[in-house]
Amino acid sequence: MPVKNRIAEMQPEIAAWRRDFHEHPELMFEVHRTAGIVAQRLRDFGCDEVVTGIGKTGVVGVIRGRNTGSGRVIGLRADMDALPIIEATGAPHASKTPGVMHACGHDGHTAMLLGAAKYLAETRNFDGTVVVIFQPAEEGGGGGKVMCDDGMMERWNIQEVYGMHNMPGLPVGQFAIRPGPFFAATDTFSIVIEGRGGHAAKPHDTVDPTVVSAHLVLALQTIASRNADPLKSVVVSVTSFRTESEAFNVIPQTVELRGTVRTLEKEMRALAEARIRALTEHTAAAFGATATIAWRAGYPVMANHAAETVHAARVAAEVSGREVLEVPPLMGGEDFAYMLEERPGAYILVGNGDTASVHHPAYDFDDNVIPAGVSWFVGLAEARMPAA
Repeated sequence: MPVKNRIAEMQPEIAAWRRDFHEHPELMFEVHRTAGIVAQRLRDFGCDEVVTGIGKTGVVGVIRGRNTGSGRVIGLRADMDALPIIEATGAPHASKTPGVMHACGHDGHTAMLLGAAKYLAETRNFDGTVVVIFQPAEEGGGGGKVMCDDGMMERWNIQEVYGMHNMPGLPVGQFAIRPGPFFAATDTFSIVIEGRGGHAAKPHDTVDPTVVSAHLVLALQTIASRNADPLKSVVVSVTSFRTESEAFNVIPQTVELRGTVRTLEKEMRALAEARIRALTEHTAAAFGATATIAWRAGYPVMANHAAETVHAARVAAEVSGREVLEVPPLMGGEDFAYMLEERPGAYILVGNGDTASVHHPAYDFDDNVIPAGVSWFVGLAEARMPAA
């Protein structure tokens, strides 16, 4: 099941779709142009059913095989949204929308799944039904959960679901995967330390929230170094330190800290939240300040299912002709986690070559990835639902 000749022939057309999406990036659920193009192309391909508005702006296409007697239904998912980043690629197809760019390759994911839909609608060489899922708001909006909450899995009786993400640093077309926890849970917090402000020349008349906050930032690092099992992963990062004053001679009344927590297990997730709350409360109290915490639970751990990981890796090896790497867990988040909580399935990485990292202003999807990615989507559908 190597790259199919027809898919290789389609590469320039799919690359053109991808570059058009790249020029016109859209954020979160506001992917109206992208979703409209996706839906129209699916109709043009002859999909048996095309439904818009699933998960606000998500699109679902249904492709039935020559036979459907097996009753099997496989879901294939791609994300459509971009990021609020100023592009620095200098590419001819660079973003035309100021401050927004496809810095994570979702333009490539969408184009590859469209290519797979076109091929599958032409050939229908499988016994069952393929449901192609185009999802909005992966970048922080939880679009995967919203599509599931809209009843997508039940409406089309999806039995297994698979997704793919490009990976800079891996050779183009090389695949990588792992069973079990793969991407981390992504929680966020904001902490407001309130002291007693005053003149910087008279600190004894104040309760300085900057000093309290500095101690708290250091104390929070002990969650990983002293509270967590050294063999288990947890990241606690304070990423913002703000006061309401910019004056050099003013001790502020409040300081706000913001940050993120990444974990791979429910127990560690609960431990991190509990320790952040305790350390914040008691550190503030020790200096005579007060603290309030806002905790926001983010995406859950994205965990691949064992059997489906084997299926995904087998097809990837056949497509690439190379060993599929088993990689360590990643502490980034991925809202495909919600779909894997609903149905068994797996998520795989495909190499994007020696490019800038995702979420970097100089990142761009490598169009040479397209034949491998499309072939994996197609090969997975055909392998999981072989024609009678």
